[in-house]
Amino acid sequence: MGTPAGPGTASTPSPADSDLVRAALGRPVDRTPVWFMRQAGRSLPEYRALRAGTAMLQACQDPDLVTEITLQPVRRHGVDAAILFSDIVLPLVVAGVDIEIKPGVGPVVAQPVRSVADVDALPDLEPEGLGFLTTAVGRLVAELGATPLIGFAGAPFTLATYLIEGGPSKEHARTKAFMYAEPEAWQRLLAKLAVSASVFLRAQVDAGASAVQLFDSWAGVLSAADYAARVLPHSRAAFDGLGDRAAGVRDVPRIHFGVGTGELLPLIGNAGADVVGVDWRVPLDEAVRRVGPGYSLQGNLDPAVLLAGRTTLDAEVRRVVEQGRAARGHVFNLGHGVLPDTDPGAITHVVELVHELSSRA
Repeated sequence: MGTPAGPGTASTPSPADSDLVRAALGRPVDRTPVWFMRQAGRSLPEYRALRAGTAMLQACQDPDLVTEITLQPVRRHGVDAAILFSDIVLPLVVAGVDIEIKPGVGPVVAQPVRSVADVDALPDLEPEGLGFLTTAVGRLVAELGATPLIGFAGAPFTLATYLIEGGPSKEHARTKAFMYAEPEAWQRLLAKLAVSASVFLRAQVDAGASAVQLFDSWAGVLSAADYAARVLPHSRAAFDGLGDRAAGVRDVPRIHFGVGTGELLPLIGNAGADVVGVDWRVPLDEAVRRVGPGYSLQGNLDPAVLLAGRTTLDAEVRRVVEQGRAARGHVFNLGHGVLPDTDPGAITHVVELVHELSSRA
């Protein structure tokens, strides 16, 4: 990743010159940046105390709670980026889809999409309904100063799985059956969801987010051929909705992540990503080969390692940092989200160790 170009030497540090943004764009950094998916969440006692008595989707639409919860892991762990506290189904809920997040289950859709008519009846997400979001992002940008805020949205395929299955699924059989049996309706559904993701991401960028991540949590259930033909164009459309980079639109790094996507890594960057997120199944040096040149990588410590002893944890962190050196830029993260039973002290330790191992000062 080269020698430092002095991102910390500017008189007024800014998120645009942070190690996170620089690594995402393949520029020299002072040290490998670290953040964690689900860093703002149930592993923190302060989060559990603040969320007590407040439903998840209600909390996600309260600017005061969003701001405080997003800031909690930055204060505690010293991570190099904040990730907006939100939920993958929130754009659907704001648009008017009846979804409840049931504890121990996940998002449950009251009226699943099972027909062409159901697709056409889905409401659109209107930017006017996102005032709470832009308020929270604006407050966070002011509070974070030089620390970047990452905005996020769910990718069209993953949101389609929740809508069609009616909730979480292991096989995603209904989703794939609909994809095969109703190709025109499938294309309309994913096109609609791509617009929704774009609107949600664009609101965050316009309010000051310094990077965005598109989560395609369940894309790994697809073959590479189906992903390329039936899903990838819509993920690309979600990113394209942020604006044409050549047209002078405020540019932010784009991160694309999915679980179980080892066979899809050669394709994921084609959605318009600067950074390809890699889960824990594929070593980063191998991921560099699969993804190809021109992309930075994010990942990919197994979240379960945070539950192991410190000796094992240190060895695995060192391995990930070393393998990440093969990429044009490396953002240290987990291969999925922080597990609820994780000791917060282990997370803080990982941040400190990655900084120590990668410091170029």
